[in-house]
Amino acid sequence: MSKAKPSLPKGTRDFGPEVSAKRNYIIDVIKRNFKRYGFSQLETPSMENLSTLTGKYGEEGDQLLFKILNSGDFLSKTNEEDYRTGSKSITPKISEKGLRYDLTVPFARYVVMHQNDIAFPFKRFQIQPVWRADRPQKGRYREFYQCDADIIGSRSNWNEVELALLIQDVFKDLRLEDVVIKVNHREILFALAGYVGLNDNKVGFCAELDKLDKVGADTVMGKLTEMGGDQNKIQEVMELIGSPVTDIDSLENVVEKVKTIDPENQGISEASNFFKSVKRTARSNVPFEIDLSLARGLSYYTGMIFEVKPTSVQMGSICGGGRYDDLTGIFGLPDISGVGISFGLDRIYDVLEELNLFHSDISQPLQVLVVHQAGDSGEQNFEHSQQLVTELRTQEIDSELYPDPVKIQKQFKYADKIKVPYVIVVGDEERESKTYSLKNMVSGEQQKLPLNELIKSLQG
Repeated sequence: MSKAKPSLPKGTRDFGPEVSAKRNYIIDVIKRNFKRYGFSQLETPSMENLSTLTGKYGEEGDQLLFKILNSGDFLSKTNEEDYRTGSKSITPKISEKGLRYDLTVPFARYVVMHQNDIAFPFKRFQIQPVWRADRPQKGRYREFYQCDADIIGSRSNWNEVELALLIQDVFKDLRLEDVVIKVNHREILFALAGYVGLNDNKVGFCAELDKLDKVGADTVMGKLTEMGGDQNKIQEVMELIGSPVTDIDSLENVVEKVKTIDPENQGISEASNFFKSVKRTARSNVPFEIDLSLARGLSYYTGMIFEVKPTSVQMGSICGGGRYDDLTGIFGLPDISGVGISFGLDRIYDVLEELNLFHSDISQPLQVLVVHQAGDSGEQNFEHSQQLVTELRTQEIDSELYPDPVKIQKQFKYADKIKVPYVIVVGDEERESKTYSLKNMVSGEQQKLPLNELIKSLQG
């Protein structure tokens, strides 16, 4: 019997030491900014009850949920009729749990379950993997990390501004300022949905509009017409949202159109106040842009929505989010407004890699390798090296000891392969004099130093 060749499920990846180090660098930058803005960390289980997940992401989202089969003889609860009627009938009987699709719905579930233990407004951040049964392609994976920050329990528009400033700071610290922060408001879109005759299907209107970049304007217009929208008015709206809008002053046409449809619309005033506040407080050159085609496909958004896209590489959204006014209501806690953003770790990594923005030393955690000469005194040299590497670590110097008694040339080959910047050689002379040979593996420079000077040199 032949052995199966090892492989990975499509849409998943292994991360070696170099990639992991770069990913941790991104996480560290994001986490540092989350804490700076007063967010506390939270973690939730990888799996949730399907009743928690379904119905929260729209019909398309429900189809992308990874479902977990019940343990034991799960087929005993099914019958032939279930198989004839299809997955909607059989799924509840064979699967009660699923892998989380995002971090926001589990967060809402957590808030409801712990509402008596937390202080509102509650600011939390969460950095964990999520899973979607999507078609894998560049920048789109079935297992990927999200880095979320949410503020729940406050309707203040300052929260949107604070999250926008947080987005700016993160990308500034990552040295990735070739991005644009796109902004829109669901109330503006809801007004436009009503104008084309889809007042009863506002969420569906937004979901189709969200596909504009992927399928093109003609396909979206066709879908909206099939949904019952007025074809002429749909054409008018598509022309309206296709016009470039770089600041709030460029919104005049939209303002007039929305006020005609909905005189009390909050979207325009909230967007205007948002831009005024950002202009007063922004500390970065990362630009904002009003994008009237921005819809965000998830069905729970109700107010301001955000999306960040790189401008110098081909990549989809690398950060997104928005206001949701009653997500906790579906779990029995109504009228708790929240707003949040999510950084896509995997896509940010791909962009930084393509633009060569990672520091050269990110993937090298080791500072020095201690090697030891073999021979008659090899055992003594090795024991002395053990004491030396222990002392280096005590002094907060990242150190490694070559573990095997082999020729010194082989140990130096290992040092070259792992690209360690420094090597300390321990032989008979070094052991007896406690003066050590320190070699810079980049320049080739070598010097002999007593232990205290050796430590200072490596620390400096």
